[in-house]
Amino acid sequence: MRVLSVIGNRPQFIKSAPLTLALRAAGIDEKVLHTGQHWDPEMSQVFFDELDIPEPAYRLDLRTNNITVMAAAIAAVACAEQPDWVIVFGDANSTLAGARGASGLPVAHIEAGLRSFDLSMPEERNRIEVDKLATLLLCPDERSAAQLATEGVAGEVAVVGDVMADATRIFAPIARRRAASHDGAYAVLTIHRQANTEPDRLHAISAALGEAGRRFVFPVHPRTRHALDENGIALPPNVEAVDPLGYLEMLALVEGAELVVTDSGGLQKEAYWLRVPCVTLRPSTEWVDTVRAGANALADAEDLGEALERASFPTDAPELYGDGHAAARIADSLYTLARP
Repeated sequence: MRVLSVIGNRPQFIKSAPLTLALRAAGIDEKVLHTGQHWDPEMSQVFFDELDIPEPAYRLDLRTNNITVMAAAIAAVACAEQPDWVIVFGDANSTLAGARGASGLPVAHIEAGLRSFDLSMPEERNRIEVDKLATLLLCPDERSAAQLATEGVAGEVAVVGDVMADATRIFAPIARRRAASHDGAYAVLTIHRQANTEPDRLHAISAALGEAGRRFVFPVHPRTRHALDENGIALPPNVEAVDPLGYLEMLALVEGAELVVTDSGGLQKEAYWLRVPCVTLRPSTEWVDTVRAGANALADAEDLGEALERASFPTDAPELYGDGHAAARIADSLYTLARP
């Protein structure tokens, strides 16, 4: 069996690492296509280096998030390779570009069925379209599978768990051994969503952080750095800006934190698996069970202070999104549903 894995941004690099291990173990020949949606070394190459992701067979180096441009280039590769599956991850523009660019070849969507029900988010629109195009919909939980049933998708649905739980299980022990020292108590902060980097909103978030009365360590995404610099927004003294971190450094940073404040989907889950309370700077989340469990709270700049004060991790938190062995189930599903 031959598969073409389409990746292009930081979360996809992380998700692909445990899958690559499982595909190797199952004897599945994987070729990786890197769209170049994220191209800065600290947002791209560092993950290949530390997570043992195969060197991409195809580096498109497009340096764009334009779905049409990426899809056309992916289609040329897919038509030449004719893999048994085109694998796409999550909800990024590279995800939708991969599904469109598959050009009729079977598409397997990892993280299928997730919904925030906020159509103002491009990621939500991407999820919905990819799930309509996918032949195999690989869900992290029963809630996602039920959502796909209500939508009447045509593809085959399988509940496999979350490959990011696999990544946390595999790499957290390594991260602990490499952990850098951060003296004193701190919270981890990440901001990168387009809505949160609009000038007025970013300024309001910065002001709210300054009033929070706690220290934040803030690995700054390139998009956010550009927005801060372009709009002359100064971070308050209690926010310690650092360069973007690799996955292992970030895992260690989160595990040592009192609290996570983020707009990232993946970090909401990582905080949960590492048993760190989370405040999510969004009006909605696709990872709704972290909120229902009491480990994650949604907040805006106006109520951030209150959310920070209330944040805690429940002692009776249930297991969410699988047991950390999703990748092996994905490999099995690819074999079971492969075209004859």
